[in-house]
Order: sequence, then structure tokens, then C-alpha cells
Amino acid sequence: MRQHFPLKTAALPLLLSSLLLSACGPKTAEPSAVVPAASVQQVDQNERANALFEQIFNERVQRNPVLQTSLGIKDDYDKWQDLSDAAFEAELALTRQHLALLEGIDVAALDKQTRLSYQLMQKQLQEMLDDARWRLYSYPVNQMFGVHSQVPALLINQHKIDSVDDAKAYIARLNAVPELFRQLQQLLTQSAEAGIIVPKFVFPHLYSASENLLQGAPFSEQGDSTLLADFSAKVSALPLSEHEQKLLLDEARVALITSVGPAYRSLISFLQQLEQQAGTDDGVWRFPEGAAFYQNRLARMTTTDYSAEQIHQLGLQQVERIHSEMRQIMQQVGFAGDLAEFFVFMREAPQFYYPDTEEGRAAYLAEATAVIDDMRTRLDELFLVKPRAEMIVKAVEPFREQTAGKAFYQRPSMDGSRPGVYYANLYRMSDMPKYQLEALAYHEGIPGHHMQLAIAQELEGIPKFRRFGGATAYIEGWGLYSELLPKEIGLYQDPYSDFGRLAMELWRAARLVVDTGIHAKKWSREQAIQYLVDNTPNPEGDAEKAIERYIVMPGQATAYMVGMIKMLELRELARTELGERFDIREFHNVVLQNGAVPLDVLEQLVRDYIAAKGD
Repeated sequence: MRQHFPLKTAALPLLLSSLLLSACGPKTAEPSAVVPAASVQQVDQNERANALFEQIFNERVQRNPVLQTSLGIKDDYDKWQDLSDAAFEAELALTRQHLALLEGIDVAALDKQTRLSYQLMQKQLQEMLDDARWRLYSYPVNQMFGVHSQVPALLINQHKIDSVDDAKAYIARLNAVPELFRQLQQLLTQSAEAGIIVPKFVFPHLYSASENLLQGAPFSEQGDSTLLADFSAKVSALPLSEHEQKLLLDEARVALITSVGPAYRSLISFLQQLEQQAGTDDGVWRFPEGAAFYQNRLARMTTTDYSAEQIHQLGLQQVERIHSEMRQIMQQVGFAGDLAEFFVFMREAPQFYYPDTEEGRAAYLAEATAVIDDMRTRLDELFLVKPRAEMIVKAVEPFREQTAGKAFYQRPSMDGSRPGVYYANLYRMSDMPKYQLEALAYHEGIPGHHMQLAIAQELEGIPKFRRFGGATAYIEGWGLYSELLPKEIGLYQDPYSDFGRLAMELWRAARLVVDTGIHAKKWSREQAIQYLVDNTPNPEGDAEKAIERYIVMPGQATAYMVGMIKMLELRELARTELGERFDIREFHNVVLQNGAVPLDVLEQLVRDYIAAKGD
């Protein structure tokens, strides 16, 4: 998801040495400008620490070709990530080494911002070590994402072809798919031996996603396949002769026939065998130490120590609150009936949906773009800093639209050459009601994910690991908070659109209930789906897809509401403490200009701001 910049590890020790020498070497300034010894020590430690943060980030990026490509780096453009046990053990060894290097920093000599970076880096590295025990507990292939779908998604959306070398690297990646999938199958086998297999309902999604890639030339005569069409379009844009283009296309066809096709067929065959061992229980409670694993996931996703029961109860309370606010809108529009009947009306009335045609899809994208463009004109009311990177709205591509989520965001490249993208899934227009269009656009675009993620990666004086990483509760909490902000400046003029905003907030509240229900209270998939159908206006198909998502991504869905509630609490705290001195633009600055930090860290930052402003 991102500037091409050199990341050569060999240069990093030299950089570190030069920083130390420049800090400790002889001073040529006038006597009045001499820095006190204590300040020299602080400068020395700050530079040393920040150089180490960059070293750690760079070394991790260098070990992951997929992350490199997402950042816009072409150092290992012809490779995939290494999924082997040896690579995993090497990663752990590197993490221990990095922690040892951190221990050499004098924390007391760091300035406030560098000390925060130290705290966050140390926490991140320690959690990597702590979470190693759960390596086999994830689902490396599922209907939401996975290695099988990452291959086409990365090649199509992130592997740019600006030269013949880039095209050759694309072909090399095609030829490397068999080894990638061999490692994947080995990992899946180890997980199965540990009693961890994705639930049975997932397998048909895996087959269809894989088989879709093998449709069309050179696999069949039904037009070009997804990957060949992508490669052909990119190569045709190069300033090459027809003969040179043909040679590259021929190489790609051979790679698809001899490497990609056999690799996907082998994976499908392997999954068919694995499916025979899969069960119909859905929650991670069924795993060995499943309760401990789920509590770990909740801690990582929410950055709190909330128990599954606390999160479940919080969800029930929030659902009740939002239902009450929805009844007020129901009365405002003059609907005669109860809330359940209003849900059915909102679910089924044709007036709330674009036609399921190409014209309808184009109209949806145009309206979403217009909503975001309008919000851009209001940003000065809420923010002191705005992102420099551009963003666009696109439909999810056909090869993944059947299994992808409702909407998602891809951040821009570091150099801004690739814009941020809000992807809307328009596979079935009945899943994308007009009344939710505004809130969805605000969440994924502006002032939501694009605003926060683009600003984060454009921050100056902040180490890269903070600019390009971060806590899910913060990132998704900001996205949900950003759905509310436009209402506070007079948007959502249509009461049905305001209902749509509440419907999306309700969805996140209900997630707290069903996620904990599935993974801690042993709810079945069907029971969880029924809860969403009974308590939200979303159609049953929407509920089914959502529950299937929560099953394969335990705990992730709890981050949104927990994060938003904390941000609203902190804003109210600042407003109460500062009174007339409260400026929402300054508050947003505090929130946005430190990267996506854990919620306890965010609270301390806000409290520090209140104290400084109050002096």
C-alpha cells in the first residue's frame, strides 16, 4: 500500500556512526552557542535512538518483498515473502537482536517524542516475541484475504511496470508462485496437525477465488485471464517495439502455463483434501488454548485489557443506545410501525438502491466521489493539517469482488506517485444502499482512513515504523469517529442518510456482541447471523458475509467501536477541561500528528495537551 527509497543495511551502521561522531565531535560554534554537556548527551541519545528505529524498520522491510512492493520499493521486485519455518525463526532471532540493541539506549536522556517512539518500538518487538506461540493459529488462506488472493492483488494493484526490468520481475514472480504455494501448504499442514483448520464453509470461497484466475488465455480460449490482461496492459504502455513487447508477453504466457496454473491446481487439490478434516464449529474456543488465544487477539486489536465478557456487554449497551436514536429518525420521516418493520422497509424499498447495472455502478462511484470532494471543502473547519497525497474511488476488481469486503482503503505510496484508493464493492448493488453511501465514503476516504493514514506517512520527524504501522483500535476507531464528524458540521441533511450513519455505527456495536459470541460464548455461525438480521437493517446476505469475516479474523471487528468510544471520551475530556479554550482543530492535531498509537498512549497525549494548554 506505498515511494521508492534505498534500504541498504550496510549503510546503516555507517549512518549510526556518523550521527554519533557529529554529536560528540569538536564544536566550532562561538562560546555563547556551546551546548551544555547534559544537552549533548540528550542529542546523542536521540540521534542514536532514531537511527536505530530506522535500522530496525529497514531491516524488517528488507526481509519482506511484499511489504517492499506495497511501500513502492523495488529492491526485491521479483520475489515473494518467505513462509518457511527457517524464515520465521530468523525473524524471531532478529527481533531478539533488535530488543537487545534497544537496551543500549539511555531512555532517561531521550526527548519526549523519541521516548514515545522508544516505548512503542519496545512494545511492538516484545509483542512479536510473545505472539510467536500463536503462529499457527491464523488462517493464511480465507475468503477475506490470504496468500492465494495476495498474488493477483499485489501484481495487479501494486506491481508497477515502468521498465523492462519491472516486467521481468513480474514474470519472475509468476514463476515463483509454485515455491510460495509449497511453503503455504507446509504451513497449512502444520496448523492442521495442531488442530487448527479454517471452518468448512470457507473452502468453496477458496476454490472459486483460485479457479477464477485460471479462466481465459493462456489457460482457455475465453479471452485473456486476469493476470495476462494486467501484464499485457502494463507492457503495452512501455516505449517498446512490437517485437520486444511480444517477447515479454510470450514469457508471461509460459510462466502462467508452467508455473501459475499448476501451482493453483495443486493448491486446490490440497485444499480439497484439507476440507475433509474441517469442521462446522466456528469460534476459536475450539482450538487448544483457544480462550487464551482469543484474549490475546482482543488485547492486540483493542489495545485494552477488556475481557470478552466486558466487550460483549459494551456491545449490548451500544446497540440499545443506537436503536433509540434510530427510532427518533423513524418518527422524523413519519414511518408507521416498529423498528423491526422500519428495518425491513430500509432493506427492501427500491428507492434506496442503485440499479444492478453498469450504469448503476457508475452512478454509485460518481456520487461517492462527489461526497468526498464536498467534504474536502469543509476540512478547514475541523483540521489544521491535511494530507498531500491524492485519493480516488474505485470499484473492487471482478477477480475478488465476490469474496472481498463491502469497502476498504489502500494507502498511497510513500512518494505519492500512487494515490490512496477507496474501494467500493459493487458486485451486488443490493448490498450497497444509497443511505449508507455518505458514511461509507467518509469512513474510507475523507475525513477517515485517507486523512489519517496519508497524514501519518507524511509526518516529519517521526520514525517510519510509526508512520506506516499502528494500532487497529486507533485506525478503525478513527474511521468510525470520522463518520460522525460530518454530522457535527451539518452534513447528512437527508434523514435517511443520517439513519445510514447510525446503521453503520450499529453494525460496529453489534460486532462486539457477535465476535465475542462466536469466539468466547460458542455461538454458531447461524446464531450470529440471526442476531445481525434481527438487530440491524442490513440484508441477510450482508450479515452472512460479515459473520464469516469475523469468524476468520477473530477480535479484529471489536477494534472499531472501542477505538471510537475512547476518542469521543478524550474529546469530551478536553472540551470539559479547557472550556472556551477548546479548539477541535487542535484536538485533531494531537490525535493525528503522532501516528496510530495504542489507546492508552493516545489518552496520555491528550492529557498532556490539556495540561499544556491549561498552563
